[in-house]
Amino acid sequence: MMNAFHRGRRLRWTPELRTLVRETPPLLSEDLIMPYFVVETADAGLRKEIPSMPGQYQLSLQELEKQVAKAVDTGLTAVILFGIPAVKDEQASGAYAENGIVQQAVRLLKQRWPKLLVITDVCLCEYMSHGHCGVLMPDGAVLNDATLPLLAKTAVSHAEAGADMVAPSDMMDGRVAAIREALDQGGLTETPVLSYAVKYASAYYGPFRDAAESAPACGDRKSYQMDPANAREALIEALADLEEGADALIVKPAGPYSDIIRTVRDHVSVPLCAYQVSGEYSLIRAAGLNGWVDERAVMLESLTGLKRAGADMIITYFTETLLKERLVR
Repeated sequence: MMNAFHRGRRLRWTPELRTLVRETPPLLSEDLIMPYFVVETADAGLRKEIPSMPGQYQLSLQELEKQVAKAVDTGLTAVILFGIPAVKDEQASGAYAENGIVQQAVRLLKQRWPKLLVITDVCLCEYMSHGHCGVLMPDGAVLNDATLPLLAKTAVSHAEAGADMVAPSDMMDGRVAAIREALDQGGLTETPVLSYAVKYASAYYGPFRDAAESAPACGDRKSYQMDPANAREALIEALADLEEGADALIVKPAGPYSDIIRTVRDHVSVPLCAYQVSGEYSLIRAAGLNGWVDERAVMLESLTGLKRAGADMIITYFTETLLKERLVR
């Protein structure tokens, strides 16, 4: 006699059965990339907690080394660096300075941990006095083509300092091509470009702007970051960056855009990274600290969702916690 209905519970009856038939691979330590905010400061002991991101810090070079040392001991394999310069100007000169804060941090980390994968965020907002990601006109418009040489210089300077991968996040048109050309001309042909190909103008970035001290002094970034209502545009942007020479792609933010991760995953074969951004972290963290949710369970579920959507790797501020508590393999 045939069953009258599907008995899906048969395969959920025990933990062993659930593990056996699980569709999405478990999170691995090598899937995770930890972001760090490194500050150019005379205070070697600077370790300043970011109020809107409990458990995350602005760090001096010395404190960055201490923090990374602890994480490496628990299995950290990859980091992405964001720099906060001592002085900002309208040409973002600190971004591509030979001895800029990110360049110093790259040399420090690669000297101590040669096998640690060091990725650098390539953008100008933290270094511009006005906080925008490109050269600004008096009327507040961001100039696309005038910004490209500065981004290319920044990427080259990071690679020359020893960065394993550069990640342009500015969303200027043509920046991947400009960076790829500059790297190749500089003899840095083996340096891959991890492009923030699909980056939305999101309210979820609020805590990051506190952390990186990069909020725009005027206007917003909607003329260069993507409209959250657009999905088809994401694939256009991803394919354009691949055509220009990107080796891997980022979708940012992650959780609210899991449909976008799946769309891009279904159309490209290169490695795909999801960036679980500051606002995603802070919402989960704050709810956990207040006892409103099981923080560990929500954290793991959110990241599993990104893997299920198609992400190969994840930038998340939970990386250190996952490693320390042995929640990943």
